[in-house]
Amino acid sequence: MRVAHVITRMIIGGAQENTLYNCLDLIQQYADDVLLMTGPSRGPEGKLLEQGRGEGLPVLEIPHLRRAIQPIDDSLAYRELIQAFKTFKPDVVHTHSAKGGLLGRAAAWKLKIPAVIHTVHGAPFHPYQPWVVRKFFAACERWAAKRCHRMVCVADAMTELMVGENVASRDKFTTVYSGMDVEPFLHASQHRAKIRHELNIPQDAIVIGKIARLFHLKGHEYVVEAASEVVRSNPQVKFLFVGDGILRKELEASIERKGLKDHFCFAGLVPPQRIPEYLGAMDILVHTSLREGLARALPQALISGVPVVSFDVDGAREVVLSGQTGFLLPPKDVAGVGRGLSELVLNESLRKKCGETGREMFTDRFRHQKMTADLRGIYLEVLSKNRPE
Repeated sequence: MRVAHVITRMIIGGAQENTLYNCLDLIQQYADDVLLMTGPSRGPEGKLLEQGRGEGLPVLEIPHLRRAIQPIDDSLAYRELIQAFKTFKPDVVHTHSAKGGLLGRAAAWKLKIPAVIHTVHGAPFHPYQPWVVRKFFAACERWAAKRCHRMVCVADAMTELMVGENVASRDKFTTVYSGMDVEPFLHASQHRAKIRHELNIPQDAIVIGKIARLFHLKGHEYVVEAASEVVRSNPQVKFLFVGDGILRKELEASIERKGLKDHFCFAGLVPPQRIPEYLGAMDILVHTSLREGLARALPQALISGVPVVSFDVDGAREVVLSGQTGFLLPPKDVAGVGRGLSELVLNESLRKKCGETGREMFTDRFRHQKMTADLRGIYLEVLSKNRPE
């Protein structure tokens, strides 16, 4: 079949990784004709396709497809997508991200593409927006939902959120977990000594890591707030922030004020293929973001055998099982984060047990081959109804 994927930008991020694996699997495993349509990949996160992992994937840049709302550019991007679809003639259009999803679905629906699918990696509306903004984005999603045949969510929690906002009826949604190459994570511990040496972290330290952009709503400040209690429980604790962004200087200043500079390490921007190495250097992963679909760092850590302490946001509860794979806490519960981290820091056998349970439960569930097989099954199901031949 001919499949066009549409995404706003191919920066280094979870939705982009998901999309890249799906595109490559369709080509390599099923011999499908695939075209990835993306806007310019601007942003401090880095460009995913410049890392050599998209070899063999045809890519078409849609010049005016931008993340920000810009009516003139958006109108031009819509026309560019229509022209691109007319030229490529896809059987399936699969859209991702808010802007790519809205314009891509509208253009595909206008042309009566037989299968229009949209993946919700993370809802564009959330409780931390002004009420008017939230309602505006929810209304946009309701409009776009009428212009696709099926919606895929990366976690059951995303379906609940979308149905709760009356975006579409429940029967329009299917959960397909975001896929990844699990093999490097199964062998992550092999890199423990090397990465700690590179980062000047003692081999006997207890390392608590966080993998996320240094950006608003990612919750690094809650880790910094909880750190004092954790360090008191064990002075050998080190915190490792993997990622970069606009809040780095602000976070460094806060750490300095609290007298915790010797307990924090910033790894900076790390290529996705090296994330298993950094997880291998960690003993615990902390995840304090206030909104995510289902952060890839959570299953990645568990597949690596690393337990997790996380806020109970969106899809986190589907992999973070309190007492089994780590601890799940209410959003912004800094004291709870401190207690959960301290308990794992002081209990090596609990860390090992939670990590082993997570690896056993989630390795197969998050293989990218399974994700692509499930998605392709959805394509075929929709096509069988709209193009029976």
